[in-house]
Amino acid sequence: MKVVVFGASGMVGHGVLRACLLDDEVTEVVTVGRGPLGTAHPKLREVTHADFTDLSAIAGELAGADACFYCLGVSTAGHSAEVYQRVSYDFPLTAARLLAAGNPELTFTYVSGAGTDSTEQGRVAWARIKGRTENALLAMDMRAYMFRPGWIRPMHGAVSRTRTYRTIYALTSWLYPLVHRLAPDQVTTTELLGRSMLGVVRLKGAGPHILSPRDINRLGAGPAA
Repeated sequence: MKVVVFGASGMVGHGVLRACLLDDEVTEVVTVGRGPLGTAHPKLREVTHADFTDLSAIAGELAGADACFYCLGVSTAGHSAEVYQRVSYDFPLTAARLLAAGNPELTFTYVSGAGTDSTEQGRVAWARIKGRTENALLAMDMRAYMFRPGWIRPMHGAVSRTRTYRTIYALTSWLYPLVHRLAPDQVTTTELLGRSMLGVVRLKGAGPHILSPRDINRLGAGPAA
């Protein structure tokens, strides 16, 4: 299995990359990013690219992929609506169109979040944009899966690239065991997220196509893990 990972340097992408490198069925991992990861592995090939609205220059590197795990994102804090729209909608749609062209059996996973607005009519801008992205991806000729994690516990050295999120995780990490005990269907970990993304590839197009934390945890902990 050849997989492509966007956003491998982020917290979620770190968990996905780790799961891919540990999985015996994954033979090749291609990461796409603006800079090096600082990770060495026989399966791993890093592709550096700057313009995520035009991937034609690296199309050959991505050709023949069985799955794409799209974990690239940006916080609403400190970014304009235009930037958020470009990163959260334009970038993933560009990747999906390239990878799915002539490849309807491609599995494409997109990380949105709990609270994403599938109606695209709600009052929260980020939720509308994420909902629009999900709907566009689900309408494409490929096996698309939308991941909506809630509270994510970073594991195995995964760290958010957003300073605000890093601070929040540092201040609230002690609460995770309590929240997990009281509301286990609202929390997950980077490890379970990574395993569950590989899990949906093995579903071969079967549902569910919008995954809650409960779905993520079930797939991540199942036999496919």
